[in-house]
Amino acid sequence: MKVKTPVPGGICQSTQGRDKDRYYIIRYVYNESSVGVVDGNFKKLAAPKKKNLKHLRLLPEKAESIAAKFEDGRQVFDTEIYSALRIYNDPAKKQENQEINTPPACKNEEV
Repeated sequence: MKVKTPVPGGICQSTQGRDKDRYYIIRYVYNESSVGVVDGNFKKLAAPKKKNLKHLRLLPEKAESIAAKFEDGRQVFDTEIYSALRIYNDPAKKQENQEINTPPACKNEEV
């Protein structure tokens, strides 16, 4: 499923620039062609990175708890953002997550 409209709290992946392949959470939607994104590590909530939507791949996943806080105007911490994106940005966690979700190969054992 391809997501076409950005929403605050939505998860996206950078496809262009020196931050290529990094995952972000959308903080602001500035207009129909640009958004402000944060990752809790390099780009913090105090200074979101402005990205053109052409340079992002919007994912169908959404950080629900963070999106609710954005909507209600409650305070969100960089550590929450970082923790929500850890499985996306950390290669070791990504591989570990794939190993857990992949069923073991069937072994043909003779009795």
